[in-house]
Amino acid sequence: MKKLLVITTASLLCFASSSVMAAKTQNGCEIKKQRIEEQISYAKQHGNQHHVRGLEEALDNVNRYCTPESLYRDSQNNVAEKTEKVQEREAELLEEKQKGNDTRKIQKRERKLAEAQAELKEAQEEMETYKGAM
Repeated sequence: MKKLLVITTASLLCFASSSVMAAKTQNGCEIKKQRIEEQISYAKQHGNQHHVRGLEEALDNVNRYCTPESLYRDSQNNVAEKTEKVQEREAELLEEKQKGNDTRKIQKRERKLAEAQAELKEAQEEMETYKGAM
C-alpha cells in the first residue's frame, strides 16, 4: 500500500511538472482537460469504472466552469495550502530536534519537509504560469 502511494505521488508530480511546462504554450483549461482525459484513459485500461465516472464528472466541470481567472485563484489557494504545510513540517522538525530524538526520526521529518518544499515550489511555478495566461 505504501509503495502504491509513493508511485501515485510520483506520477502526480510528473503530471504536474509536465503540465506547468506545457502551460507556456497552451491554455491552462486545455491542459487540465488533457490531464483528466489521460487519467480517464488510464482508469479505463485498468478497469476502474468508478474512477472513470468521477473523472468524467471532473471533465464536465472543467468544460463548464474553467477560466484562466479560476485557475489562477485555485493556484493561489494551492500555494497557500502548501505554504501552511511547509510551516507545519518545519515546526515538526524543530520539535523533533528539541526533544533530542534519534536521528532516524529527525531524518524522517527532514524528508517530509523537503517533499513539502518541493510541492510548494511546483505550486508556485504553476501559479506564475496561470498568472501569465490571464
